[in-house]
Amino acid sequence: MSALLGLFLKFSAFSLIAFGGVNALLPVLYDISVNQERWIDAQTFANYFAIAQAAPGPNFMTVTLIGWHVYGVLGALIATFAIAWPSSILIFYLQRYIQNMKNVQHQQAIQYAAAALAIGLVLASAWQISWQINHGMIAYVITLGTIAIMLLTPWHPLWLILIGALCGLFGII
Repeated sequence: MSALLGLFLKFSAFSLIAFGGVNALLPVLYDISVNQERWIDAQTFANYFAIAQAAPGPNFMTVTLIGWHVYGVLGALIATFAIAWPSSILIFYLQRYIQNMKNVQHQQAIQYAAAALAIGLVLASAWQISWQINHGMIAYVITLGTIAIMLLTPWHPLWLILIGALCGLFGII
């Protein structure tokens, strides 16, 4: 039962700081799950993150998979609830407050600042996770190459996913 309580408390607290979604604070989730609580190892975290990104649906599926790993279906349900309830309540009241503001320029300033913060957190998270899960020069080259392709070409990301799958299939990474 203490594992369920730990899942609930850790992910509830994490939810309040996961501004921009779970992916914005992926290194923190990694630290909680792998280093602090030792619920999973680094490879399992990377696998769960890959599954969550490949599957349709919300981006907090990584948390659901960690909960499932820790305590089965009940762990998955508790982890999912824990990641959703605090931020949902917070955003509900914050959005009401922003909508009731009289000054439209202040509303827009808050919304633009929130968007910039979320984008910055996601980019910082991607950078930190790439350093934690990449092993070897080939993985770093592939990561930097993927970033360059996404920034400099009109390629659809699915092509890069296919290339990554082929690299994995043929043992390149």
